[in-house]
Amino acid sequence: MTTIKRIDPRRPFVIAASGLKRITLGEERAGDAADAAMFAAPLGAHAPAPKPKRAYEAGVRTLLAVAHSDRGALDEHARQALAAAAILADARTEVALLVFGELTDDAAALGADKVVQLPLLARPAFAPDKTLAALCDCVDAFAPAHIFMPDNATGDGDLGRRYAARARASIATHVVEIDAEHVGCYVDAGRAFATRSLPDVILLDPEAVSAKLPFVGAGEAVALRTDGAAERRHDAGRYADRGTAQLDAAQVALEEADFIISAGNGVTDIAAFETLARTLGAAIGASRVAVDNGHFTRDKQVGATGKTVNASVYIAFGISGAVQHLQGIKDCRHVIAVNLDASAPIAKRANLTVVADAQSTMRALTDAVGEAKQGGHSHAGAAASTNVREGLAA
Repeated sequence: MTTIKRIDPRRPFVIAASGLKRITLGEERAGDAADAAMFAAPLGAHAPAPKPKRAYEAGVRTLLAVAHSDRGALDEHARQALAAAAILADARTEVALLVFGELTDDAAALGADKVVQLPLLARPAFAPDKTLAALCDCVDAFAPAHIFMPDNATGDGDLGRRYAARARASIATHVVEIDAEHVGCYVDAGRAFATRSLPDVILLDPEAVSAKLPFVGAGEAVALRTDGAAERRHDAGRYADRGTAQLDAAQVALEEADFIISAGNGVTDIAAFETLARTLGAAIGASRVAVDNGHFTRDKQVGATGKTVNASVYIAFGISGAVQHLQGIKDCRHVIAVNLDASAPIAKRANLTVVADAQSTMRALTDAVGEAKQGGHSHAGAAASTNVREGLAA
């Protein structure tokens, strides 16, 4: 694989649609024929160009990205935090990635040179002291110049603040603009914009950086060697993980649901749809048309004008797939469409399209799950619905 020098992070920038400054990368740069030729596809106009592996001098300087994984993958927000570190790193800087949980994503393609995985500290385990101790150990091992994390509400933002308080490190939160010299964020309830030089810990808001990179990293997996010194610096026993509680799927907010079935204008038997949801243990969603028709409450609406969801499995019954609805399911891992129209817009987004009547498909699924539960399977109830979910996602 061809190696290239790290792109200069101080090169010209563009103004994004949000009005904020963004560093331009690779072929996204305008008016630079040399760079365009460098990243041109050698296999033809329609073939994707293999991304070159960047060259860097190991052991001189390190930037550390930290994030929790979700079922083995980094979400878009975490990828952006890692990309920020990769963009700002120069030829004398390596990019390390600390993952709480397992990582099945290609770390090299995401821009990481070294990867540390800590599967025992994966979600949903609640162990803030152990997580903080592991981060301190990683900082001791790599001595990073800066730490990059997504500023989210699912653990990373809290961890970044805990670390900064523990290490007495400088920190910038809700960062929406970044380059090699400074970070920027909104202050005074969004009425003003402030900048400062790069702090020790950088917590980035979504979309502050594009996750697309024109190069790949080394992607070397390394083990975190620790003598437990960091963990001993923390008080033990202040927190207890009491596990997770099993809730009725109907009580789970759509934004948090992992398995959703959604009804559109093509669903006429609402009772059969709700029966299927109970049988599968799935949360209920609906299209705008189904909500406007009075079949579902407004809090069930999925789409740009409703809820944006990120379920592992999303089954759409009788939904054609308007642009607004597709925007609401853009982060779902597996989308299954049941529709009589094979050319409906949702079929282009779906991983699997079933060309069939919604009512007959719902009844068939309900019967199949009912038979599976009565067929002597060792897993009943919620476990049976999980098996069906995994089968649908396969």
